[in-house]
Amino acid sequence: MYQSKIAGAGYYVPQHVYTNQDLTRFMDTSDEWIQERTGIRERRFADRHGETTTTMGIEAAKMALERAGITAQDVDFIVFATLSPDYYFPGCGVLLQREMGMGEIGALDVRNQCSGFVYALSVADQFIKTGMYKNVLVVGSEKHSFAMDFETRSRNISVIFGDGAGAVVLQPTTETGKGILSTHLHSDGTDAESLAMYYPGSHANKWLPEKPPFPEQELGGLFLTTEQLENGEARPYMDGPAVFKKAIVKFPEVIREALAANNLTTQDLDLLIPHQANLRISQYVQQTLGLRDDQVFNNIQKYGNTTAASVPIALCEAWEEGKIRDGDLICLAAFGSGFTWASALIRY
Repeated sequence: MYQSKIAGAGYYVPQHVYTNQDLTRFMDTSDEWIQERTGIRERRFADRHGETTTTMGIEAAKMALERAGITAQDVDFIVFATLSPDYYFPGCGVLLQREMGMGEIGALDVRNQCSGFVYALSVADQFIKTGMYKNVLVVGSEKHSFAMDFETRSRNISVIFGDGAGAVVLQPTTETGKGILSTHLHSDGTDAESLAMYYPGSHANKWLPEKPPFPEQELGGLFLTTEQLENGEARPYMDGPAVFKKAIVKFPEVIREALAANNLTTQDLDLLIPHQANLRISQYVQQTLGLRDDQVFNNIQKYGNTTAASVPIALCEAWEEGKIRDGDLICLAAFGSGFTWASALIRY
């Protein structure tokens, strides 16, 4: 059985930089308020009409393919993670396949929000390990800005998120102890509504008065109504304290699980790349695990929370800065809506 290695990584962030001060033009907030709660100083927002989740993913993919030394025609399979697809359906995977001129290969879309990239990496890892594919493109891309409510009522959410994309190419390796050593995936839907975007969705009928069974019952309806748009229901909802409390437990837990599965400890870890959800969460995890500053990579200060894109953006940026070297032990970890959480331990 093969191991899978990251043969190339790439990322893309939009040119438009929005500082905390810029956001004060739209809502009652301040640079101090945002930094104190999140650690974020600025974020990138995509061009409203010129950039999409797919186009940003393509830019990240191009860089990853070039660094892996392959072309778009060499890709055997696509796994695309996002919570902000171009269309309600179809998914971004086929749009990327079309725009990059790839063959009629498979394309899988992953909807695991902040954990999406690590989940997608785990799926791709299985395809490589079994020998089914030799070049799997894994993409995490998000365009949050188009769906955010930049008013004071939504500031707890809107100040956190940014746009961007990251991608890696997975290839097989027979080198012992190299590549992805293990991945660990978990979920608990008990508090799914604590961090969610309820509309558009097919669940709306549960709030309607009971109707007689088919065929007399009223059929049809709308995923999204004008009323829901006007009263703010069609916006993301987050119970921040609930998410924080769960994250600071599950983050360290899934990191320790990955290390234990490979008979390693935190002292063996060269770099932890956590999902960039909140700098305060990352700092809490670092303290809990007893990691040094040089063992943890954070870039949320510059980009905000880019959800499924945050881990691959950080991974690529850390590599570019020389913080990841050949043979280093790297742990990727994420926690997000669902709730879902995951980790991947990699010998680079």
